[in-house]
Amino acid sequence: MDSSRVVSRHDWLEARKALLVKEKELTRQRDALNAERRGLPVVKVGKHYVFESPDGRVGLADLFEGRRQLIVRHFMFDPAWDAGCPSCTAACDEMSAGLLDHLHTRDTTFAVVSRAPLAKIEAYKAEKGWDFPWYSSYGSDFNYDYHVTMDESVAPPVYNYRGQAEHEELGTGYYFDGAKSVEEPGHSCFLRDGDDIFHTYSSYARGAETLGGSYYFLDLTYLGRQEDWEEPKGRAAELRTATPDFLT
Repeated sequence: MDSSRVVSRHDWLEARKALLVKEKELTRQRDALNAERRGLPVVKVGKHYVFESPDGRVGLADLFEGRRQLIVRHFMFDPAWDAGCPSCTAACDEMSAGLLDHLHTRDTTFAVVSRAPLAKIEAYKAEKGWDFPWYSSYGSDFNYDYHVTMDESVAPPVYNYRGQAEHEELGTGYYFDGAKSVEEPGHSCFLRDGDDIFHTYSSYARGAETLGGSYYFLDLTYLGRQEDWEEPKGRAAELRTATPDFLT
């Protein structure tokens, strides 16, 4: 340890207060950014997607499990692979029953979708001891339409809203390295209004770093945390209190 970094409590407190000013500014900036995210326009999902589940074939509306919002984690699991992506696995290892319960109290469902056949998904899920809903999009356009599977024979490859040439210029061409069909991670958010479903948001690459807890998940969605301080107003039919225990 660098001994020059050891200071008195007084000096530490002064440095901590200076940093707190920047942290508070970042908090205000994050709140403003989340408000802009909730202010994004939405796109009606017109295509009928079919997924495989342990209960049979289901549509996108079924993934909501009766709730108004849906967060989909695009888990990298190519049909030819025998196991899921290690980084996606590490992220899903952090999912807990408590986090899912918190999302459910805010009318939001979390689900995982991969292209691997259901049998492989179920075997891997059992091996990991996971119990969150995980669906197979094998044979569906879902992964291609939400740009987490890239295959030039299907569509021009796009990841994180940039094409391959743009990524090459930016030095991020590695997103397209490897086999003809490339899997990438991401999250997509959907809103259900009656029988209509709307795509409200997707994030990719390092955007997943913000998913560090229930509030961060909710910050990605159209309705947000559903608390009275959030902008824009009038989104949620029932406002919640800003209590981290999610009981109200």
